[in-house]
Amino acid sequence: MSRKVNSVRVATVQATPAIFDREATVEKTLDLIGQAGAKGAKIILFPEAFISGYPKGMFLGVRVGMRTPEGRKDFRRYYESAIMLPGPETERIGEAVAQIGAYVVIGVIEREENTSTLYCTAAFFGPDGRLLGKHRKIKPTAAERLIWGEGDGSTLPVFDTPYGKIGAVICWENYMPLLRSAMYGKGIRIYLAPTFDARDSWQYSMRHIAMEGRCFLLTCNQYLIKSIYPTDLHCYKELEDMPEVLHRGGSAIFSPMGEYVAGPAWDKEDILVADLDLGQIEEARFDFDVAGHYTCPEVLKLLVNEARQRSFVYEGGDFFFQKSEDDSYRVPGAEDDARADAKKKTN
Repeated sequence: MSRKVNSVRVATVQATPAIFDREATVEKTLDLIGQAGAKGAKIILFPEAFISGYPKGMFLGVRVGMRTPEGRKDFRRYYESAIMLPGPETERIGEAVAQIGAYVVIGVIEREENTSTLYCTAAFFGPDGRLLGKHRKIKPTAAERLIWGEGDGSTLPVFDTPYGKIGAVICWENYMPLLRSAMYGKGIRIYLAPTFDARDSWQYSMRHIAMEGRCFLLTCNQYLIKSIYPTDLHCYKELEDMPEVLHRGGSAIFSPMGEYVAGPAWDKEDILVADLDLGQIEEARFDFDVAGHYTCPEVLKLLVNEARQRSFVYEGGDFFFQKSEDDSYRVPGAEDDARADAKKKTN
């Protein structure tokens, strides 16, 4: 689908989740989707790990070579606040999205059916409310690796929309030059960067990436306060010396030349809205097109492995045995191995 319209209204939803509380956070998400839709936004971005929270300041009792029973119980609670994709929560979110007819991208903590590993994921919903797909963060940062697993190249999507291709790169993935290049190569025009980095330097990075990709860029962050943490957490004492405002936000929207279109929003919950003139992308790429005339394929090329990585592969329906035409069972590849051995002996 090529670009069909010349402008679009977009929004970033800087908000505070009900951390460790899936139901309350989903309810708030539904309300915020309605609020952003009422402002006329057709592309709406939520923060990283919004459902059901980013436990900033907690280390869940972990020391090098040590874990505690209390930390395990709090991780269990965090796990229980995560959601499946798809699942009952995405159905409810999809219904809210369909009511406003927008593309909505939400940072969630994802769990899966056959493991107890969690993933930091961006979930994409289409205007009809359908769950279009997801991007799992491929490299959690520092202590995030205590609570989140790593995604792989099978969830690096961009989605075609009437406004151009959209895709998401989560937080410090944006500091991975090759990952940014992979997204540029897919033709991304509206670059979504949900994050949990509230430093001034993040603003500089976002300006640079918008200008590097010559694309519009939305970054969305949480506003997080200590008083929303449940006080009955087993490791709540880990927060005792932390300030009330744990995370100040910093959501913003940038032009393809790296200029602010809206924001940044600091120290509050806020929905930023901006109208984007999509033709500015071509204006910006007149002299620098990172995936077009400014590439040097005779010198540099990027290989991206988008295959799903599996630790367990079951072949043939009977684990490692397959039924042959004569009703006998064999190990797949055994005949080939036998022929290879016979050839070696002959030689």
